[in-house]
Amino acid sequence: MTLGEEAATTLPAESGSKQVEEQVVNIETVEAKDNTGIDYGKLIEQFGSQPVSQEQIEKIERLSGCEAHRFLRRGIFFSQRDMNHILSTVEKGKPFYLYTGRGPSSDALHVGHLIPFIFTKYLQDAFKVPLVIQLTDDEKFLWKENLKLEEANRLAYENVKDIIACGFDKENTFIFSDMDFIGSSPAFYKNILRIQRNVTFNQVKGIFGFGDSDKIGKISFPAVQAAPSFASSFPEMFGPKLQKIPCLIPCAIDQDPYFRMTRDVAPRLNYIKPALIHSTFLPALQGAKTKMSASVTNSAVFLTDTPKQIKNKVNKYAFSGGRDTVEEHREKGGVTSVDVSYQYLKFFLEDDQRLQEIKEEYESGKLLTGEIKKILIETLQPIVAQHIERRKVITEQDVKDFMTPKPLKFGEQYQLDTKTK
Repeated sequence: MTLGEEAATTLPAESGSKQVEEQVVNIETVEAKDNTGIDYGKLIEQFGSQPVSQEQIEKIERLSGCEAHRFLRRGIFFSQRDMNHILSTVEKGKPFYLYTGRGPSSDALHVGHLIPFIFTKYLQDAFKVPLVIQLTDDEKFLWKENLKLEEANRLAYENVKDIIACGFDKENTFIFSDMDFIGSSPAFYKNILRIQRNVTFNQVKGIFGFGDSDKIGKISFPAVQAAPSFASSFPEMFGPKLQKIPCLIPCAIDQDPYFRMTRDVAPRLNYIKPALIHSTFLPALQGAKTKMSASVTNSAVFLTDTPKQIKNKVNKYAFSGGRDTVEEHREKGGVTSVDVSYQYLKFFLEDDQRLQEIKEEYESGKLLTGEIKKILIETLQPIVAQHIERRKVITEQDVKDFMTPKPLKFGEQYQLDTKTK
């Protein structure tokens, strides 16, 4: 028995937990076999993507003039499709744009929702490119039986404030609700129709697992999430000369099925395939078998939580890689691969050297479970508190400014006088 296996057996299982034979990662479910979490190498093989290489990370640094984000340094954004095409585009002085999104299912975002937004902001700032953010309030209405249409739309607008609080450039970011934008943008709707005509039910059934009892809205929705991948969906933002610039989509890897479909249909529409860069999942507090979920309150640290709530949640619920007794822990050390506090520090602690020190001290037994939890609490509390303060000052005019279609800007290094092919 290995150290990791031994540690896993000494820790109590969640009440009502079940053994999963194989990991499951799709648009509706993320579940690992055990608390070591998702096997991301296996997922790359299964999805047919490529790992983010050290060469690509170094090229990002060279082309942007910015240090690689900690998410890149630590393998949190770990998988990609056509990242080399985006980097070559930048190298030639040609533009690209960013696209990410959010499915609004709760009034408040949790810290797991921050991951793609933190990284997307880094890319926007580093490469000086525009960004479109899709709020799929239509998707949530279609998937959640008890969610009313008006409530789904309200949640979208509530979530906008949290997204703006991440610090995006107002002049260079367009945020839109599907419910509201589709009816006012013929170009966007026309691209949805083009995609819908070129993807069969058999294809979406194979990709998403739809069955005979699924509503027709679900079956047609993937085209809506695909459409922002094409610059021609946004003539107000990009104008007539930039209708074929490439798109880079930072997202969690459970969203990849949507964009496998998009990449498959793109050549039939004479469009450029979108490039993707995928993140791992921030685990639930109870362990890496599942990702953090807004619908399971005690699995998540919300961006509205008080310092006391954060402290209580981490102390009470954060799954530990520590041993049964202090003596055993001092002798054998903790297991960082299953310890939620350490895994969260990989996401949120900026200092690489300090993170390595914590890892070594915990694995040697010098650092106890209560102590690593204390470090996490002291890391998360200011992040959430600062987010709350930024959100407080966001006005309805700010929301309107971000959600009003407008020409978006590129950095001076990009040649914008010709179409990118």
